Amino acid sequence: MPACGPEGHETEPALSTHSIAQVRVASEVGFGNAVVVSDDEAVPGPGDEDASAAPGDVDPVGRFRFWFDDQRWEWSAEIWHLFGYEPGEKVPTTELMLSHNHPDDRAAVADALAAAVRDHGAFGSRHRVIDTAGVHHQVLVVADGMFDATGAVVGTEGYFIDLTASLRRNRREILEETLPELVSARADIEQAKGVLILAYGLTPDQAFATLRWRSQETNVKLRVLAARLVAAATALRGGPTALRIQMDHIVLSLHEYLDPPTQDRSHGQ
Repeated sequence: MPACGPEGHETEPALSTHSIAQVRVASEVGFGNAVVVSDDEAVPGPGDEDASAAPGDVDPVGRFRFWFDDQRWEWSAEIWHLFGYEPGEKVPTTELMLSHNHPDDRAAVADALAAAVRDHGAFGSRHRVIDTAGVHHQVLVVADGMFDATGAVVGTEGYFIDLTASLRRNRREILEETLPELVSARADIEQAKGVLILAYGLTPDQAFATLRWRSQETNVKLRVLAARLVAAATALRGGPTALRIQMDHIVLSLHEYLDPPTQDRSHGQ
C-alpha cells in the first residue's frame, strides 16, 4: 500500500540514500536541461551501501522525485538536511527549494526546472545552496526522466550531491601539494634569471626569454633547466673571462646535466 504524501497524494516507497559512486555514471553520461551557474565535508549517510568507502571519502547524496503535472516534490532525508531541516518539517515545494539557492544562482536554477517541465526532460544543475544556518554548499543535481506504468514521462527523479567536501579537499590538496611545488619552481626560475642577468648583463625579461629558448630547443621543462643552471652556477670558479666561457658552456649544455638533489624549501630556504 503506497504511503500518502502532502495533500493526499500517493507516494512511492521511501527514498533511499545513494553514495557518490552509485550516481557517478549518471553524472558522466550527462543529463537534459542542465545548467552550471557557479564554481564557488561529509560522511556517508545511513543506508549508504558503499561499505568500501572510508568515512569522509563519500559526498552526501540525497534523492528526489518531482512530478510535472502538480509540481510535487519528494525529498530524501539528505536533501532536507542539506537545506537545514528535519524530514517533513515543511512541505517540499519549488519555492522552498529555490529559497535556499544562492541569490546569484536562483534564476538559472528556476529556468532549468521550468525547461524540464516544459520539455518533459530531466532537471540538472550545478549551483550553491545556503542552509538555514547560513552555511554555503556546492551542489550538483543529476537526474533522469520518471515514467508511469504506460511509459509516459510524468516527472524527473535523481540526486542532489553535496560537493562541498570534495571541493574543500581539492583546495587543501592544492595548498598542501601543488602550490608549494609551484612556489619552488618560481624560485628556481627567478634564481636562474639572476644568474643570467649577472653573467650577461641581461634584463629580467631577456633572461627569462633565454631560459625559455633553451627549454624549447632542448625539450626540457623550464623549471628543470632553471634548477640545473642554479646548481651549476654555484660551482663556477675563476675570473670574468673564465666565468663567461664556463657560463656559455653551461647554458648550451644544460639539457645534458643531471638534476640537482631536491631540497626542502620549507625550512629556511
